[in-house]
Amino acid sequence: MKRSNLAAGAALLLSFTLVWGCTDPGNEPGKDGGTGQTKTNDGPLEIEMMTVLTNEVPDMNNEFYTELQKLTNTKLNISWVPDGADYDTKFDLMIASGQLPEVINARDYIRPTLVNAIKQGAFWDLTSFLGDFSKYPNLRDKMTPGSWNYVKLDGKIWGVPRSRSMVDPGIKIRQDWLDKLKLPAPTTIDEYKETLKKIVKSDPDGNGKDDTIGLIATGPQVSSIMAAFGALDPIYNSEGGMMRDILTPQFTSVVEWFHGLYADGLMPQEFSTLNDTQQKELLRNGRAASYQGSIYYDFVWTKDIQKVQPGGKLTTLQPLKGPGGVGAVLDIGTRGAFYISKKVPKEKVERIMQYFERTASDEITNFGYYGKEGVHFKMDNGERVMTELGTKQITVTNLSPLTPAYTKWGKVDYAGASRAENEAKEKEVAIYEKIGKINPFTWLYSPTWIDTWPKYDAEMKSMMIKAVVGQISMDDYKKYVDKLVNEPQIKKAFKEFADDYKSKTAK
Repeated sequence: MKRSNLAAGAALLLSFTLVWGCTDPGNEPGKDGGTGQTKTNDGPLEIEMMTVLTNEVPDMNNEFYTELQKLTNTKLNISWVPDGADYDTKFDLMIASGQLPEVINARDYIRPTLVNAIKQGAFWDLTSFLGDFSKYPNLRDKMTPGSWNYVKLDGKIWGVPRSRSMVDPGIKIRQDWLDKLKLPAPTTIDEYKETLKKIVKSDPDGNGKDDTIGLIATGPQVSSIMAAFGALDPIYNSEGGMMRDILTPQFTSVVEWFHGLYADGLMPQEFSTLNDTQQKELLRNGRAASYQGSIYYDFVWTKDIQKVQPGGKLTTLQPLKGPGGVGAVLDIGTRGAFYISKKVPKEKVERIMQYFERTASDEITNFGYYGKEGVHFKMDNGERVMTELGTKQITVTNLSPLTPAYTKWGKVDYAGASRAENEAKEKEVAIYEKIGKINPFTWLYSPTWIDTWPKYDAEMKSMMIKAVVGQISMDDYKKYVDKLVNEPQIKKAFKEFADDYKSKTAK
């Protein structure tokens, strides 16, 4: 590994250790302490929070957030950070600096910086607060089944999971361009690639420019494609260790497939530098043919596309067949979790937990998805019809400060669509629920991986991109991966993954 990467990693770890090694013992459970004053229980609870932004930055004084804070008796001071790599970077920096907000959303339960922060005492252990959950019936009964296991470390509960529909991601394509070019919807990985070729070369938007993009992605880690190559299945080495998904031969085949996609001009030249917002904008602005995203965006982004290209229509493909199976992916059923900084006094932790309990209710969950009746929607023959204000204010970002109850079709249905449209979409994608795969590495834990992988992470990502764009040959990439999988610590991590998988899937 390059010296610069090692030095940067060491500096980050050192700063982290110095900050959290000085945790105030007065903030231990049962003791007074902390840096702020807790308000009396009858006044609004002020919560300082960092969480994910997936749309435009909302106005916290608008009708939705005013009502949310009224319903939950809170004043929410939210730092909104764009989803994707931007969020991960900001999260790591906040951890390293020690300047944590009172509540922070971690998108990845096993992110090394999070795990290390927990071990260094940066966050409250919530086990004793929750107890037998008798004070938190919504958190007990309405969260995604099994989700509390994801936020455990060493047998203790450290976070509050955020429920999310399991039927969620799918590969989208411009249906109107397929219709215009009289192309059938692709059913296999190979057909998908050939379809993108035909679309890109045909000037589908009719602007006379060679500027149409095939697939928008920041690299080969597109879960639907990975599933089609078998990279989400448990893969074991000769010693019985469960290989991390990105180090399997199946994933190497995914990288090679993306190399072909890039060589054929079907991806942006600068794909690896695009952030989440930029990727979505390319699709919404009519520049791109395909992208993997939540299914309900078919409705939302179709409307956006039609603003610049009347008649535009986005649809989610049926799962694509590949050499390793079918490209149907299920979400883990949560969208990360909220962790409470140890700087928060114990009494305030208890009030914050009651806020999470409140937002897990059916009332607040429905409010998050649809807003307030008479303001954001009206009832017409038993059906919600969004108002003009509702179409502007009700977005997926509204769920970000909440721990909503689990809903089966929450990432398929769209508040602005009719009941008939939503039911048709549910039937269209029902196959995903039946055959979809969950990536086990969204919940498997290996302490050795946590300690070891940060040394290789940046270099591995760089090698992936270099292989895709042709800066190194696939043979060079394979040799690099082969060297990694034979590192003693990596092999030890594989064994720990196998043990954890066996333990968590045992009946």
